[in-house]
Amino acid sequence: MNFVKMQGTGNDFVVLEDGDNKFLNRESDIAKIICDRHFGIGADGILLIRNSDVADVEMVIINSDGSYAAMCGNGIRCFAKYVYDEGVMKKQKISIKTGDGIKIAEIIDENGKAKGIKINMGSPSFISKDIPANVDKEIINYDVNINNKTYKLNSMLMGVPHTVILGKLNDFDVKEGSFIEKYKELFPEGTNVNFCEVEDRENIKVKTWERGAGATLACGTGCCASAVACNKLGFTDKKVKVSVPGGNLEVEICDEAVYMIGGAEITFRGETDLI
Repeated sequence: MNFVKMQGTGNDFVVLEDGDNKFLNRESDIAKIICDRHFGIGADGILLIRNSDVADVEMVIINSDGSYAAMCGNGIRCFAKYVYDEGVMKKQKISIKTGDGIKIAEIIDENGKAKGIKINMGSPSFISKDIPANVDKEIINYDVNINNKTYKLNSMLMGVPHTVILGKLNDFDVKEGSFIEKYKELFPEGTNVNFCEVEDRENIKVKTWERGAGATLACGTGCCASAVACNKLGFTDKKVKVSVPGGNLEVEICDEAVYMIGGAEITFRGETDLI
């Protein structure tokens, strides 16, 4: 079986074309095998390309632990670049069906290739039942004590559940996110965790612990959630540059929508007998 390995600001994926649904109901097992960094290809997740009756194409995301993800910001940029560069869908604006609804990817073309991708990530929701969270109010500067350490949580649904914790990045070990992710008392389905440092009104730094994948070099939805939280709390403007361990992204809040702009790369192509 042929595959393509891609990365978006260091968040890496294996892309598989599945127009005939040959991997249907096997996605979880396939992801666990392929994403293993010692016995497989190695990745944070897999991206399945499928046909859609409601959009140009469908993206299915499975995390490295086999869990399903409704949305992934870095993943959808890789996905959009693949379908554009490989001629699956050669359009400047590509509608992509995801678990979080239909997203529009706007291609920034250079010599027939996708140099950059602008994604309308939709609108965040601070409604607790949307996240979901076991409280009846917004989780803004919400104090919790976990392992004898107090955190101020800011949580929302940004395609998937996200929690943003503001402070100096040096004050946190990203692995602390693993305890917050599984804090079932508040988050029955878990949450992604973003540690965010505000540099100025136009620049923030983010490190993310991803639900189902662990510490990653970048998380697109996490960058969007962090930008939204910082703006809601009055620390930043509506357009910010987000620095992550794997590179940089731009996030802009326009009316009710959040836009993410960044690149993606094909790192290598190969053939596997794993599945």
